[in-house]
Amino acid sequence: MPDQSNRNTIIFVVCAVILLMAYQVFVMGPQAKRREAELKARGGDQVQTVPGAASAIQKATYLPRDQAAAKSPRVAIDTPAVYGSVALKGARIDDLYLKGYRQTVDPKSPAVELLRPEGAEHAWFAEFGWAGANLPGLPTPDTVWTVAEGSKLAPGQPLTLRYDNGQGLVFSRQIAVDDKFMFTVTDTVANNGAQGVTLAPYASVQRQGVPVDVNRSTAHEGAVGVLDGALRMFKYKAWKKDGEKDFSSNGGWLGITDKYWLAAVVPDQGENVHSAFRVTQAGGVDIYESNFVAQSHTIAPGQTVSHVSHMFAGAKTVPVLKAYQTDLKIPRFTDAVDWGTLYFFTKPIFWMLEQFNALFHNFGLAILALTVVVKVAFFYPANLSFESMTKMKKIQPETEALRTKFKDDPAKQQQELMALYQREKINPLLGCLPMLATIPVFLALFKVLNVAIEMRHAPFFGWVQDLSSRDPSTVLNLFGLIPWDPSTAPMIGTFLAGSLHIGVWPLLYGLFQWLTMAMSPPAPDPTQQKMMQMMPIVFTFVLSQMAVGLLIYYTWSNLLTILQQYVIMRRFKVDNPIDRIIARVTGKPLAAS
Repeated sequence: MPDQSNRNTIIFVVCAVILLMAYQVFVMGPQAKRREAELKARGGDQVQTVPGAASAIQKATYLPRDQAAAKSPRVAIDTPAVYGSVALKGARIDDLYLKGYRQTVDPKSPAVELLRPEGAEHAWFAEFGWAGANLPGLPTPDTVWTVAEGSKLAPGQPLTLRYDNGQGLVFSRQIAVDDKFMFTVTDTVANNGAQGVTLAPYASVQRQGVPVDVNRSTAHEGAVGVLDGALRMFKYKAWKKDGEKDFSSNGGWLGITDKYWLAAVVPDQGENVHSAFRVTQAGGVDIYESNFVAQSHTIAPGQTVSHVSHMFAGAKTVPVLKAYQTDLKIPRFTDAVDWGTLYFFTKPIFWMLEQFNALFHNFGLAILALTVVVKVAFFYPANLSFESMTKMKKIQPETEALRTKFKDDPAKQQQELMALYQREKINPLLGCLPMLATIPVFLALFKVLNVAIEMRHAPFFGWVQDLSSRDPSTVLNLFGLIPWDPSTAPMIGTFLAGSLHIGVWPLLYGLFQWLTMAMSPPAPDPTQQKMMQMMPIVFTFVLSQMAVGLLIYYTWSNLLTILQQYVIMRRFKVDNPIDRIIARVTGKPLAAS
């Protein structure tokens, strides 16, 4: 039977893996900004070609956003959820802000910007149209449409645009929007010419350049979609490296996502489409595009053909996505949220968080309540683990004596240790195996708290007003008692405001993590002991840069673990650090009874 060094080794390896993951996520810097240019991409089904961003930008510098938007006449968008405008040049949806979300916790801060027009840095927009093989006179991104009906796009007030190519084809586009984040685009072509034409409708979401803050979280950012029932996800780096990816499917959806926001195009769920995720370069800028081309239509003289598609542009709130998934039959639309590989854990965990949040109206309290539920669910295996660890701690003097006595005879030492474990009815594996069973749930909780938009700008209590950002307090100014901002310090301000920014919650986490490890049997190897003793300090610095909502979860979870360990240690009359601390404070030694 193996001794307790196996347990400590497993724990150390697990901690080291988590530490490496945290370093990869939170220490690596953001991607460098890239400059913008045009996109001329080709694709489609069979003979069709999907136009790209055709308006060339020759200047070496980008225009301010307002000036880029002013390059086209516009019609305003105003709904309860979004505002912005539709560009008549190209008939694009390229100017959109989210009313219900602010850039900072200050309610007066600017609204979150979702889409921005071409010509501004990091343009992000959607366009729709018709593709045809070598067919002149089709609308391009430079085509200026006229307003046929409507003065503003709002719920119940659709906007109709018109373009006559002067060669017998008349194009009209009706854009409607609901009170959330869904646009409905109806494209119509009337053939007034003498010959038939073959056209295929398409829709596209384009992003010019990688966002500057990409890879700052574990949530997926890049291409996303569900095609033929399969979830397709490509991060920007892999997307560019692997090249174009093409799919044929019946219905589905695809787009480009950030951690919390999504822009996606949705074809009719009854039609076959050719979909593509592609990356092209123009002017030194990577142009990322998700598009679909629907089936071709042969339009005879005097005939009119229409095509309806949808576009989602907004926040990835699960209830909203689920409603569209049900009402519009969009397959797996809630999977726009990055649930991770442990989705069978993360989805029910998120559902519980939603219920607690609805009950307490505080996402921080919802996190605390969910942690209690998880602890109760794993109470029995945790008890087995803690009982085994406590028994091993109780016989620690005997195991140390055996190791000293038989230090030159490892076989005999192992034999005597196994005999001791048998006499005391101890199974060392019970100290780690039940705890390893909780790791998938721990990782699922970590994932949920990283992707839940409900945690963004959600207040807790006191100084914590945004659960999605790090603890704003810092030990460097005594948690605000000294009226000084460490980031303003000459030369070292960035360093002080970075890895040395340690707030109240990271310190509480470090304290409870140290106490948890102090209540466990020490590793038999001195090197292992020193490494394990360093772990609380290392993790305090690493986790201090995480969202404070995660720190609240970790700290509360550790506190519940400590209470469970303490009760067991008192029951087995084993010395523990809590009793020692109480004895020092009171000056009266306490018996473990």
